[in-house]
Amino acid sequence: MQKEYDPEFVESKWQRIWQDRQLFRVKEDPAKKKYYLLEMFPYPSGNIHMGHVRNYAIGDVVARYKRMQGCNVLHPMGWDAFGMPAENAALANNVHPAKWTYQNIDTMRSQLKRLGFSYDWNRELATCKPEYYRWEQWLFVKMFDQGMAYRKKSFVNWCEKCQTVLANEQVEAGLCWRCGEIVAQKELDQWFFRITDYADDLLEYCERLPGWPEKVVTMQKNWIGKSLGAEIYFPLKNGDGHIPVFTTRQDTVFGATFMCMAPEHPLVLKLAAGTDQETEVQAFVERIRSQDKAKRTSDDYEKEGVFVGAFCINPFTKQQMPIFTANFALMEYGTGAVMAVPAHDQRDFEFARKYGLEIVVVIQPNGKTLDPATMTEAYVDEGILVRSGPFDGLENLKALDAIAGYLEEKKVGKRTVNFRLRDWGISRQRYWGAPIPIVYCEKCGVVPVPEKQLPVILPEDAKMLEGGKSPLPELESFAKTPCPKCGNPDACRETDTMDTFVESSWYFERYCSPDYDQGMFDKKAVEYWMPVDQYIGGIEHAILHLLYSRYFTRVLKDFGLATYKEPFTRLLTQGMVCKETLKCADHGFLFPEEVVENDQGLTCKHCGSRVEIGRIEKMSKSKKNVVDPNALIEKYGADTLRLFCLFAAPPERDLDWSDQGVEGAYRFLKRVWRLVERHAAHIQDIKTFDGEKEVTGDLKALYRKIHQTIKRVTNDIETRFHFNTAISAVMELVNTVQAVKKEDILLTPDGASILRSALETVIVLLSPIVPHWAEELWEVLGNSESVLEVAWPAYREEAIVEDEILIVVQINGKVRSRFNITADADEEAIKAAALADDRVVARIAGRPVKKVIVVKKKLVNIVV
Repeated sequence: MQKEYDPEFVESKWQRIWQDRQLFRVKEDPAKKKYYLLEMFPYPSGNIHMGHVRNYAIGDVVARYKRMQGCNVLHPMGWDAFGMPAENAALANNVHPAKWTYQNIDTMRSQLKRLGFSYDWNRELATCKPEYYRWEQWLFVKMFDQGMAYRKKSFVNWCEKCQTVLANEQVEAGLCWRCGEIVAQKELDQWFFRITDYADDLLEYCERLPGWPEKVVTMQKNWIGKSLGAEIYFPLKNGDGHIPVFTTRQDTVFGATFMCMAPEHPLVLKLAAGTDQETEVQAFVERIRSQDKAKRTSDDYEKEGVFVGAFCINPFTKQQMPIFTANFALMEYGTGAVMAVPAHDQRDFEFARKYGLEIVVVIQPNGKTLDPATMTEAYVDEGILVRSGPFDGLENLKALDAIAGYLEEKKVGKRTVNFRLRDWGISRQRYWGAPIPIVYCEKCGVVPVPEKQLPVILPEDAKMLEGGKSPLPELESFAKTPCPKCGNPDACRETDTMDTFVESSWYFERYCSPDYDQGMFDKKAVEYWMPVDQYIGGIEHAILHLLYSRYFTRVLKDFGLATYKEPFTRLLTQGMVCKETLKCADHGFLFPEEVVENDQGLTCKHCGSRVEIGRIEKMSKSKKNVVDPNALIEKYGADTLRLFCLFAAPPERDLDWSDQGVEGAYRFLKRVWRLVERHAAHIQDIKTFDGEKEVTGDLKALYRKIHQTIKRVTNDIETRFHFNTAISAVMELVNTVQAVKKEDILLTPDGASILRSALETVIVLLSPIVPHWAEELWEVLGNSESVLEVAWPAYREEAIVEDEILIVVQINGKVRSRFNITADADEEAIKAAALADDRVVARIAGRPVKKVIVVKKKLVNIVV
């Protein structure tokens, strides 16, 4: 055994052994309980960052732990290789996206292997490979045949910088989720998936995800956004049809005095055509379409609109209502038209006051009369209906159902349900993505590519164009193709590619049989492995990826390819890795290596100026508050990095970076290494203690601590994934070993046996966390099998029972003494012992005792 811990030697040795033995390779085994552990796969950006290290370290602990418990563990890794992130990065570095992606995959694969993660690399996949996206093209055709995929002209979210369409879920506060630029509205022909057909089911099953964080479930529910209400038909004054409006407040319909329509609504320009308002309306529509949708609906955003030159009729009051197009009305909600009730909606109230529109009160509060002329704000609380025809005198909330029934009876509307969720627009005007398998023919129209002609292969040698524009429309060898139906040689391919979230919506099924070439996956393999037992990833994917994956799984089930609806049984959303920022007045944010510590404190390496330490924020390249995992691995080894990431905070909480914490983790591993090195020779041929023989004193305390630690670590990993407290428990066990007062008792047969038990327990319990270090020490103790093949230890309940318990004594709330007492002592005996304690007697000094309180046989509080 090496006297000093050499992480580079140890880690390279065991990674070779694992590879040679194919230790992480798995296959279906009906005799074993399966456990599918999966972390969200990365897009190949070029280098792993600390967020990757933490995420994958968490998953690796669980995978190794479950394997040691006897489970057949599937733990795969692959690459989310298509999409804007890879394409934008490649263009920024003047490299072709294909070359950039494959180079980065090679780099990141070697980095992940260097960290010792227990992946079955035989199942590795990359979504940019034709053998992968062939099958999502196949599914697209199936969906098209069933009407589940369709094309329509639509106003879409357009990012000018990325030169592509974004789904609603990809627009964050009006900005592109990738580049941060303002998103505008643009009308294009787009392909959509009918995710709304599954809205009710997706919502219902939110209640059947007990293994998911409540926060994520709530975010999914809110995004689906089910609203119960009514659709009311407002006839156009000119008699040419009607405007349907969705509302949850049909109780206020008698107070509707004007109509607001979204600028994107197709009726707006039609109604304005030929009127004096036409020019003004056109200018308004163009201006508002480019505005941030999120800001348009915010409370503090100025409400503005333009009269379109037309009127509709309130079907209940028969009064004419002017029609406006307004910035706060959105096509994404309801029908894109809003009945405005200014007396009872603050947004409508402000709009009416601004444009001098009529305000009619139809809900009066009890004991009070509202006057529209003197109102300073809308009345939005409950009350009694007035000016509401046959519903006068009813409580407004109780009238909701009655009014809904009335509008159905009069055929002026119907009860209905509205969802915030919209169909998933999957068209992207980018090159680096899976081609949509559609051909356009002048004779046959829209024609899906036949299965025998799949995959439609993305030409990886296409020359890239300036500004990120896709080369596919101008690449004749790709865009021009014979019609699969009639043979017309001048047909054209669809040149849009699929949203990269399509690839990530089924990759977890493909992992079950990545080389299967007869379908999307081998159904038998999927039946064995799916659903994923534990999924791990960032909270930023709470809506996008997770919702799409749930939807896709339902599609697969409807096609008979899956037997389950939910792809992920349990979900863990890990916190971010954070670090303080460092900033120089002249050079801005600095990387840690650009800062020098000297007598003046922290100074800039470039100019010598004082460096300001900023707040702790999420690590990001823009703020330069990042740490290079590769540099840390070179200095301390992968196991030290893993240990720190898992010890510094519970997985679901943010981790604050600490260089001192990394040093501390390294010192601990070296300390245990030296402890094993010191005792290895005399315990190598000794058997572990079986507990059959009675021992006393320090040996009994150490034996008890072994089993207490096993119980605590098992519970912390199994029930909470709190690796930080599990590690802390092992550290306490190490301290107990080193605290044995007479070390010579460890040389006795019983002492050596218990010492071996303690050291093996430390090694085995830490093996999922620091696997290379554990493998080496396990071998040093004379074991021939891999520590990963050892059964997870079980604790003995009888060994945990304490002979004595520690009692803390407070006098008037302040700790004044501590003493030990037999574990079976009752409360009266504890009280008596506390009052007789020498330090307590001295503190009380003869004063009368008013009360003695015993708390859970741990604490005595004496009140004097």
